[in-house]
Amino acid sequence: MSNRIFFFALLFVCTIPVANAQEKVNDDINTIIRKHGLDQSQAMEIAGWMTDVYGPRLTGSPMLDKATDWAQKTLTEWGMEKVHLESWGPFGTGWEMSHFEVHATSPSYWPLIAYPKAWSPSVKGTGSVIYMAAETEEDLAKYRGKLKGKFVLLDTIREVDEIWEPSAKRHDAESLLKMANAPVPTPRPRRNYNLAARGFRTALWELMEEEKPLAILDRSYKGDHGTVFVSSARTAAGKSRDKGKKVVPQLTVAVEHYNRILRNLQRGIDVKLSIDLTANYTNPDEMEHNIIAEIPGTDLKDEVVMFGAHFDSWHTATGATDNGAGSTVMMEAARILLETIKESGVKPRRTLRIALWTGEEQGLLGSRGYAKEHFAVFPPDSYTPQSLKPEQEKISAYYNLDNGTGKIRGVYLQGNEAVAPIFRAWLQPFKDLGASTLSLSNTGGTDHLTFDAVGIPGFQFIQEPMAYFARTHHSNMDNFDHLSEADLSQAATIIASFVFHTAMREEMLPRKAGTMEEE
Repeated sequence: MSNRIFFFALLFVCTIPVANAQEKVNDDINTIIRKHGLDQSQAMEIAGWMTDVYGPRLTGSPMLDKATDWAQKTLTEWGMEKVHLESWGPFGTGWEMSHFEVHATSPSYWPLIAYPKAWSPSVKGTGSVIYMAAETEEDLAKYRGKLKGKFVLLDTIREVDEIWEPSAKRHDAESLLKMANAPVPTPRPRRNYNLAARGFRTALWELMEEEKPLAILDRSYKGDHGTVFVSSARTAAGKSRDKGKKVVPQLTVAVEHYNRILRNLQRGIDVKLSIDLTANYTNPDEMEHNIIAEIPGTDLKDEVVMFGAHFDSWHTATGATDNGAGSTVMMEAARILLETIKESGVKPRRTLRIALWTGEEQGLLGSRGYAKEHFAVFPPDSYTPQSLKPEQEKISAYYNLDNGTGKIRGVYLQGNEAVAPIFRAWLQPFKDLGASTLSLSNTGGTDHLTFDAVGIPGFQFIQEPMAYFARTHHSNMDNFDHLSEADLSQAATIIASFVFHTAMREEMLPRKAGTMEEE
């Protein structure tokens, strides 16, 4: 190492403690936040209503409307101000399932573990099962005229291994160190789509829509022991939620039951199934809504600190870890902040705004609709802003939680190096709760990306993985029983502190370089 390199390395190491010393941490406020967040937590009470009572919360469904009414009423009763809905859309039709059963009737009777894909239409009947062994468009011709009234299998057998390792885990020193040492992220390359494969898939679904089988069955792409991962029905073109769209009924079957059916077909045994699905299309105006509420600021009230999570879920369970957990934590953080302000008499300088998004599962639609309304002008069919609106300048930060029930271990900085010393100072009081890691890396797939895309500092917290992707994410096991009370309370406490301290700074949080100019 040259002397010059050594000098700059030493300078970098020395500047972090200085920055930390300059960043104010209000220990008295943190003590009150910890009392209300850890000792007097209401996280599980909130989560119970959100999941056991008002779950699932599929976007466009009547149950989401009921959950939305409950959330507005609860936030209002706590003392939040300007509690209201903001519309976005059009989303398309809503969907709800009011009855479903499917059974094998031959060669013997047994009930299947299976779930309809969202936006599948009602269907009732009994029919034989056929396995569609097609890999090319030419193969499809063999099945023309043979699928009507049948149950069609599209997938091969997936081998199931016994579970020798626990599916749930927590971060260890090695995994946290790897995230802490991650470099500044580089832009991801664009995907190269296989046009031949896309052409085959389009031809396959066009054939299905022409033939009108009773139902199309696939197997859960991961999971076993009755865990089924389910999302939305497919179509040849467009979306299954498009108004007036004719959709073929589709089911996802537990892998063990799917394999049993296919093995019997391979033995030459005729397998018959019986199905009874009642589903309704709802939401005739096709518009959806985000839930917004505020705690007003004082001398800097025109500037805003936002925190939120997506409120919608898939339909096979009650949306507990995805993302009742995140919505619970953000509602609980709002309650903690209200109680802290009441007890301390210290009001936030900036306005605090909670947002519970809908349509996240279909592509961050709710938060993107909010960004389109408030922050930026977007070209048609694009999520890359072409210019910014004045309100964009007034948002100091957005904090998000959407990786399950696991407690917070730190923050993904999303490439924003300038916030590192600030966040390190704010995490220091919670080192005893296991939160101390900062990672420059990006993390994707949730609503903070909407804010990052328009130049607003947007952050997702590093969370314990638990069994999120292994068992509960988008599955029939995503229920209240898989929520961790201690972890949710810890997360709400830390986020409440981050929101409060962001509101009290002299300056807004620093932004990444390269943000476009206001229009």
